[in-house]
This record gives sequence, C-alpha cells and structure tokens, in this order.
Amino acid sequence: MKGYDATKFERPSVTVDVILFTVRDNDLKVLLVKRNVDPFKDMWAIPGGFVKIDESLEEAAKRELLEETNVKDVYLEQLYTFGNPKRDPRTRVITVAYFALVNSEKFKLKASTDVKEVNWFSAYDLPDLAFDHKSILDYALKRLRWKLEYTTVAFSLLPEEFTLTDLQKIYEIIFHKELDKRNFRKKIKSLGLVKETTQFKEDVAHRPPKLYAKNKKIGEIVEIF
Repeated sequence: MKGYDATKFERPSVTVDVILFTVRDNDLKVLLVKRNVDPFKDMWAIPGGFVKIDESLEEAAKRELLEETNVKDVYLEQLYTFGNPKRDPRTRVITVAYFALVNSEKFKLKASTDVKEVNWFSAYDLPDLAFDHKSILDYALKRLRWKLEYTTVAFSLLPEEFTLTDLQKIYEIIFHKELDKRNFRKKIKSLGLVKETTQFKEDVAHRPPKLYAKNKKIGEIVEIF
C-alpha cells in the first residue's frame, strides 16, 4: 500500500497447533509428536508449526499435521489463540490452535520433517510437554467436553450401528466419570438422538443388545446435559 511503512511495527511470528483427540483402549487419547529440533528437542508436543506468508491458518494447520504425522482429511475447528509473550523462547510467537475428535483407526501415523516420533497418549497421563502445550491441551479438553454437552460430535467415534452402552462409554471416557445408565438412556431417547434398528449385536455370551443408529447430524446443536 502506497505510503505505508511495513517496517514501522515489530512483527510477531504466527504458528498453528493441532490437537487431535480420539477414544481407544477405553481411554481418551491425544496425538503428540516428539520434537527433533531445538527448542525443547526430544520433548513431546502438539503437532504444528509456522504459518507461511501465502497460506491461510487452516491451510497451515492441515499442512503441518500432514507433514509431521501423515494425518489428513480431518475437519478442524479453530479452538483459541494463545499469545503469552514468553510462550516461545525463540521469539514473539502467537499460535492459533485447532482441534478435532477423530476415529484413530482411519490413520496410519508416520513421523517426518522436524519430528522423530508420533504417537497417541492418554489425555489423563501426559508426558512433560514443550512450550505452553499443557495449558493448550487443558483448554482443549474443556472445550471438547462442552461440545459433547451441546452437540452430537460423540457419534463421530461410533460405527453406523452401535449399542447404547457403546455410546455411553464414549461419554464416560471423555468426561472421566461414570454416568447413570437409566438416566443416560432416557435422555438420549427423549432427544431423538438415536433410532432403533432391527439388528442385534453379535458374538456376545449373554442376551444380545439391540443396535441403534444416529438420528441427528453430527455436530448438530442439541442440549444433552
């Protein structure tokens, strides 16, 4: 722009961080990478990196996720912007975090670029993390629980047909507490979130439970709790 001096103001760097949650092994897991560069070399961190001058924030988030973990085709939701001046020892860095709840079985993880390992960790038993990533993950977990209270995002972790026990287990794992079986089922049915099928779960020793299918769009706003 004519007459504008771009050197007049200091320019902070911008990064993106991507938090992927999943449920596996009866636990809430988060995807982490082990850094292969300084600062915080050999420490675990949220996947992410610097935004290029010619790409959008979401493009940068998807690129970094693919480059570092081999994960792609994930719908990401912007979480929050973290800008503590001391959060990165290299320079002034503002990061925009994205997050998603995904089915981990769809991905084949592979570390590359500036990371040496990539793996799923329990959200309730994390290693020491680089930068301010522990605080970012704490906030992401709060937002995830909020989404489960008001949307049908939990269904994204289930197959097309499932039992009500399967559905309840998702909520119990993410909220990290037991839920009353009768009250949970009454609430789910009263909201019209599921519909009965004519099928029953196979390969069970006891009386086979009935299978259900979702009756709402994933992410639709519904007050569950």
